[in-house]
Amino acid sequence: MKVKIDYDLCMGDKNCNKVCPEVFAYDEDQLVSHVLVDEVPPNLEELVRKAARECAPGAIIVEE
Repeated sequence: MKVKIDYDLCMGDKNCNKVCPEVFAYDEDQLVSHVLVDEVPPNLEELVRKAARECAPGAIIVEE
């Protein structure tokens, strides 16, 4: 699984960072989250899906 963030939609509310800090990091300078991994480890896939579901603007894109 791969995941990316649409920076035009990201509101910077840090929810994805709270749900899965192993995959998402918050950039205090740009006020958006970033993806830390190229491939999501299998044990974190469900947390990434949860972060995507909970992302209000739909900025998290999951590629299965």
